[in-house]
Amino acid sequence: MKHFAVIQHSYSEFLGTIESQLEKRDIGFSYFRVFLNHELPGSAQTYDALFLLGGGMSPLETESYPWLEKELQTIAAFRRAGRPVVGFGLGGLLLAQYEGAVLHRDPYHNAYFTTAHATEAGRDDPLARAVDGRQVMVWSPGTAELPEHIKPLVVDDEGRWIAFRHEDGVMALLFRPEMKPGLIEDILMEEDRDVPGNITFLLEQAREKWPEMQVTTDRVLVALVRELSLMSERRKPRVFLLNVDPGDH
Repeated sequence: MKHFAVIQHSYSEFLGTIESQLEKRDIGFSYFRVFLNHELPGSAQTYDALFLLGGGMSPLETESYPWLEKELQTIAAFRRAGRPVVGFGLGGLLLAQYEGAVLHRDPYHNAYFTTAHATEAGRDDPLARAVDGRQVMVWSPGTAELPEHIKPLVVDDEGRWIAFRHEDGVMALLFRPEMKPGLIEDILMEEDRDVPGNITFLLEQAREKWPEMQVTTDRVLVALVRELSLMSERRKPRVFLLNVDPGDH
């Protein structure tokens, strides 16, 4: 059975609407709640892919969240193992940082709805085609300037990147296909969570656009499955059963 490792950065932000889509495709997943116990996947070889979810902290806040640096090491381990890596929001910024992007803490709450536009580089890309012309919600704790050699696949109405794929098996999104109105409500209720000043407006828009958002999520996941070969089960280490003396039972 295919099995994904999912790094979760806050109580409220999880795979959301993507969970049911993975389950329909017989894909299992394990959450690593790094914000609680600093736990990260021990071995990239054990999983078929890595998902990095959103969060409320900037990748630059390593003094307050030291596990952010370790997360970059986890990305490196999955890349060396040839496992696909997908990042949403904060996860997308971490992938950009791994690829050498210059990160900016401001705007700390980079959250808004926009129309997605496929670039020339994304003209033949399944993900870019899947979202081209559709409304998406961008939500990331800061922004990133991509290195010149990385061309964005999707940009927003202002021409700012919201998705890139530097190499096969790596996809970074600043828009949030897993987001749903209930998840935004949970973020609002999360204790000590610093939220965007326009979060009430975002929630209203999410409720209004919810039917379209569900269609977009379906299209994004189909594109990711195709582009990153997420349905291909990777070779994993064998689990050996040690001989047990029947007399021990």
